[in-house]
Amino acid sequence: MRRHGFTLVELLVVIAIIGILIALLLPAVQSAREASRRTACSNHLKQLGLAIYHYHGTFGSLPPFAVVKQLPDGSLWTSYLGPHARILPFIEYYSTYRSMDLKVGYGDLINKLAVGQVIPIFLCPNEVRRKPVSHSKFGDIGGVNYGFCAGDWFVWGGAGHDLPQTRSAFGINLSRRWKDFSDGLSNTLFMSEVKNYQTTVRDCAPFSQINDPLNVPPPDADPLAVCPEYQGSGCTLFVKAHTQWAEMSSHHNGFTTAWPPNKRTPGGPGLSEPDVDVMTLRERLGGPTYAAITSRSYHPGGVNALRGDGSVQFTADSIDGFVWRALGTVAGGENTSESTL
Repeated sequence: MRRHGFTLVELLVVIAIIGILIALLLPAVQSAREASRRTACSNHLKQLGLAIYHYHGTFGSLPPFAVVKQLPDGSLWTSYLGPHARILPFIEYYSTYRSMDLKVGYGDLINKLAVGQVIPIFLCPNEVRRKPVSHSKFGDIGGVNYGFCAGDWFVWGGAGHDLPQTRSAFGINLSRRWKDFSDGLSNTLFMSEVKNYQTTVRDCAPFSQINDPLNVPPPDADPLAVCPEYQGSGCTLFVKAHTQWAEMSSHHNGFTTAWPPNKRTPGGPGLSEPDVDVMTLRERLGGPTYAAITSRSYHPGGVNALRGDGSVQFTADSIDGFVWRALGTVAGGENTSESTL
């Protein structure tokens, strides 16, 4: 009797068909996974939005970025813990909040255990670097993927300077109330995505062309033209922005609407075409502070953004920069009708 079986050709054909089916299914599976992660990310922002509302209901205002005071001797007193720390009681981290002292530095001994935690709701499922940063002075500190809207280019007038407040929902020494949002809460950004371990050019000397709160560069301007300090030597290259949820500096727990989401900004000391942002002296050094801290995400095509009415919308990278800038103000009176996402 002759045994019947698959020939080599038939086996190769079956393997080829299976390979084609896998190739066809893989993009669909990956797309489904991304949709699931994006939904989870959106839910994190919704929960943070609820926490902000509960904070306002409890204290009668939104949380400040920090409180900075100039003492009679000219020195600064700063409450270093930022808005992420202030909303902890409203995201079921009350015990962590109670263990912290908001009147001292986040790296003080009493705060080290708390700030070393990785708070899951502060991180997007797509974040590729989830481990806490190891700080040589303060120990481990957890990161963030959701920043508070801190301004356009202008972030803070600084201690001892007679400059206006930031135009955004959150700021230094600023605790806004609902009545301040004449643009409408649905037309105002509260939070948006940022990348953990973002490369940043910071601690620059005062910018040569960005120094007037009432005359900031337009969002479609060439970064190198309006901010030549990118290529200068007077700045520090910092590769760990948004790695410290507890700190009050805007490059750690904020973003600005200087440029639209995920804009690639060329320049930076020693690097060729890095994806960088830029800022002047950090807020705790007295300011005034101007900063481009761009909203970024690992989601293809855009970022999740929390509006003041509690809604979360996926904002495309292609959004008009002027509309994005308008969404970042609380009382600018701008037209945001083109913000179809």
